[in-house]
This record gives sequence, structure tokens and C-alpha cells, in this order.
Amino acid sequence: MSVNQPAPSMKRLVVLLPVLNEVLGLEWVLERLPIRELYEQGFETAVLVMDGHSTDGTSNVAEQFDVLFMEQDETGKGMAIRHGFRETLAMGADVVVMLDADGTYRPSEMLNLLKGLDHADVVIGDRLNGTISPDAMTRFNFVGNHLLTWFATALYGVTTNDVCSGYWAISREALKRLVLNSVSFEIEAEMFASMIHQGLSFRYKPISYSARIGEAKLGSTADGWKILRKLITRRIFPNPLM
Repeated sequence: MSVNQPAPSMKRLVVLLPVLNEVLGLEWVLERLPIRELYEQGFETAVLVMDGHSTDGTSNVAEQFDVLFMEQDETGKGMAIRHGFRETLAMGADVVVMLDADGTYRPSEMLNLLKGLDHADVVIGDRLNGTISPDAMTRFNFVGNHLLTWFATALYGVTTNDVCSGYWAISREALKRLVLNSVSFEIEAEMFASMIHQGLSFRYKPISYSARIGEAKLGSTADGWKILRKLITRRIFPNPLM
């Protein structure tokens, strides 16, 4: 699934998949990665699975598909993504696409996100103005996502469509400028905040959002408060306390 020595005219793309016990979801995602279409669009693609110490055979799936598999330093989605970003830069990637490996996001839609990088530093998948499957999000979470997104817009004075989206395409230079310290599910909100503070250009692309494969890990109320607190903290402190 990867080519170590891309042609000079090709861009290096790393698809970053943070996982924790996602044996079924990871297989679903890897089977649907548009590797050939990405190549035709000018990308040599490598897949990096950043694992939070899974115990369900997730590593066996990664081995089956011959993708890069690495255990993260510490537990938590935020830690996984931050570690993955460091590895991505070390791999010499020109672009990174980040998405959850639980079947909620369609891998094929990264093609549309990547096209947006011709006009912005960052492109984010927009679930709230896209197509949400009826069983993909509870009413409580739907309202919570809208409230957090509205709050982020009001707090930062910059319109955001979906502050909790986990589907991002990021250029190398933009990735190098993000300053993050999140540990858990507040990571996407902090990425938004850092992106604003760093003056990065961004745009949203409507995407599809489906029911996850397997057991949900995001807690409704507790994680929502963490996201809200992170948005407020990073508004007051443009650079996080490391």
C-alpha cells in the first residue's frame, strides 16, 4: 500500500488512522482506501496505523494489509494523533489525511478533500452540512455538535462548520505549525483553535457520516465538556502549556 521512492512529480501522502480495538472498522477502511485514484491524482500513499495498545487483533489486520503499524507512546486519541503527526513529518509527507478507522467516514471522500488543498492549507470534512445516516449520531450528540460548533464560531470570530470533525487533510507546512497538547477527544477542537491562531487558511467540504462499526468510545457529556474547556482555554492561551 505504499511506495518508498515516489517519482519526483508525485506528492507523498500519509493516511493517518488512530485506532483502539478497531479490528472490524480498520479492515473496512483499509479495503476501501482509494489508492489507485490517489495515484492518478498525483499522490504516492503510505498508511500509518497509530495504535492505542489494542487487544482485539487490530495489529493482525494491519499486518494483513501490509501497512505501517505503530503503538503510540501514551493512551488517548489526542496522544495518538500528536504522535502520528510527528511520525508523518519524519516520513517526509507532503500531505497527511487523518480519519477515524471505525467506518464512520468514507475513505473515497478524501479525494475531494485533497483537491481543496489547492486553495487552502487545511481542508476539513463537514458532517453537519453533509449527509448523516439516521443511525450515525444520537439526537443528543447531534445537538451537542451543533452547539460546540456555534460556540467555537462565536468564541474565535471565525466561521466553522464542524468543530468536532475527525476527517482532515493538512499540508506539511500547516502541520508543522500546529501547536497541540490534547490527550483525548478534544484534539480536533484544539486543532481548529491552533489553526486559527496560526493564521492558516482552511475550508470545509461536505462529507458523509455513517454509523460506526463496533463499540463507541466517545462519551457524550464528559467529552463534550472537555472539548468546550479546550476551546475556552486555547482562546485565552494561544500557545498551550506543554
